[in-house]
Amino acid sequence: MRSKLFVPGSRPEFFPKALASDADALSFDLEDAVAEDRKAEARSLLSRLLRSGEARSAGKTLIVRVNGIATGHFEADLAAVVVPGLHLVNVPKPETADDVRHAAEAVEQAERANGFTEADTKVRLLLNIESPAALRRAAELASAHPRVAGLQLGLGDLFEPIGIHRRNPAAIATAMFAVRMAAGEANVFAYDTVFANIRDTEGFRAEAEMSMRMGFLGKSCVHPSQIALANEVYRPSDEEIAHAMRVVAAAAEAHAKGIGAYVVDGKMIDPPFVRRAQAIVDIGKRLGLIAA
Repeated sequence: MRSKLFVPGSRPEFFPKALASDADALSFDLEDAVAEDRKAEARSLLSRLLRSGEARSAGKTLIVRVNGIATGHFEADLAAVVVPGLHLVNVPKPETADDVRHAAEAVEQAERANGFTEADTKVRLLLNIESPAALRRAAELASAHPRVAGLQLGLGDLFEPIGIHRRNPAAIATAMFAVRMAAGEANVFAYDTVFANIRDTEGFRAEAEMSMRMGFLGKSCVHPSQIALANEVYRPSDEEIAHAMRVVAAAAEAHAKGIGAYVVDGKMIDPPFVRRAQAIVDIGKRLGLIAA
């Protein structure tokens, strides 16, 4: 999920283009991108798309950002979009572990109401970290329920209300690091925020590279032109893949010989490096860069 394209739920003319894009994931939005008087319409449009075979056949990770728990739309959103084939519900502005557990229970109720079977993959949660309280409690939120799959940083909502400049590199790095550590503690993934200046490709790339180096899974995109940049940044290089394959092969050989630490390409290797190498190999296989 190197790239995740936001798609307004009230703009059905964008749906076919998004499904045909190179984005790894699509995040259909029922929250900020939809005016209050069009919430019901957007919910209906999106429900129709997700219940058709068109979305599932696109081979993408399908996500819906619903309206917040405290709004009057949350349960109705879930009833409309939690259908077989949906992968993640993106929950905006969770503040406490109870919020997360409430969201998980509501998703489970929607699954039952919409006829999920044992064969259907259960829908998981992507939690937005976009307030000071959520940032402080990020590990607690991520650990609150097994349905949590990842944490997503939301810098606009996090920074703007308290006067932190959105392009402050030190603040960005601090927030990214906190979210990544929280996700690591809970053993879930961390996902990067949007970059609103569509024309500033170098700014997008720089922010994406910062989060990539911190172990984020990918970056949110607000425009199709950002997809290729995200896919490029979060793709392991050929050199990284080759090195990772050598590490994994050496680890298997060392294990067979009972050796704990060894050298690959002049670097001392032990279990943490093997886990990282295996993750790179897995990504390479998923992207078709390595034969499965």
